[in-house]
Amino acid sequence: MVKKGIVRIKDIAERAGVSTGTVDRVLHERGRVAEDVKQKVLEIAQELNYQPNMLARTLVNNRVYEIAALIPDPGQDIYWQAPKTGIEKAQSELAQYGVRVTQFIFDPYEATSFRAKAVELMGLNPDAILVAPIFYRESLTFFKKWKELGVPFALFNTHIPDYEPLIYIGQDSYQSGFLAAKLLHYGHPQGATFLVAHIDVDLSNSSHLVNKEQGFFDYFGQISSETPYSLLQADLHNSSSKAFHEQLDHLIQENPGIKGIFVTNSKAHTVAHYLQMKGINHIRLIGYDLMEKNLHYLNKGVIEFLINQNPKGQGYWGIYGLADQLVFKKKVNPIKYLPLDIITKENLHYYIEADL
Repeated sequence: MVKKGIVRIKDIAERAGVSTGTVDRVLHERGRVAEDVKQKVLEIAQELNYQPNMLARTLVNNRVYEIAALIPDPGQDIYWQAPKTGIEKAQSELAQYGVRVTQFIFDPYEATSFRAKAVELMGLNPDAILVAPIFYRESLTFFKKWKELGVPFALFNTHIPDYEPLIYIGQDSYQSGFLAAKLLHYGHPQGATFLVAHIDVDLSNSSHLVNKEQGFFDYFGQISSETPYSLLQADLHNSSSKAFHEQLDHLIQENPGIKGIFVTNSKAHTVAHYLQMKGINHIRLIGYDLMEKNLHYLNKGVIEFLINQNPKGQGYWGIYGLADQLVFKKKVNPIKYLPLDIITKENLHYYIEADL
């Protein structure tokens, strides 16, 4: 009988009637072992719930696993502070296994900055790369290069499956847009107008936002024969300027039937500020992310719903996904979709108090 607790290679060897060296070769897939012996060892290891001591293995190997994290600058857009914090949390937990994460920070509004940092990180000779590929065209070039070099990479925030990343962590953008449409649809009579607003982005180079818009439009496309609605799309810029308010003035004056606005990124607070300043209270507003400015308007009722993308979890599980492959030799599921959490002022505190 094996005592409850840590299962050793010696325990498996005794149960299988083979040497510890044979068990070691089977578990670590090195050297030749007869197929019947191999299957017997694996069955016993599974029966005993054998878990390798990864810390001991790392100490023996004295191996450092270099992970490069290519992420946008939170100083330019505060949204990116959460995934940065998640990356750093994962790094601190995995340091004992020899995992070292080096951050390469780029300007989220400048594709040239992304390219420069992507080139720079290759000087690290990383074992793996975590990246937020918010610039679609520029990302594809580097995906191809990393594939050729055999460097595994994980994506978060934006899913670009063209070059088969090791793993994607984030939401299903299409489904989140579909959900936003469904939320706006409830309670609105036929003939209402809804606006999809992209704020401060290069939409032609932001595939995840295009997917959100498509999901939104497709929802109404499915019900249009029963209940006709008017759908608008606006690509708005310079959200901190007077010109931004002028753009919204024009949209609302030209389309007085607007009953709902869906903001496809974390900047719903910019529209909420406008609506409050103008005293407009008949337009329902939906956006993303539990940022302080968004929470302010959620609590005041100007923003009705926020869809939580869990950006901290995206960074955290992105690093862990790479570590599972590099360190723990686990099979990694290529997609980790995060829940589409609908946040209201009534349930907000449950999410604020949650760590991830």
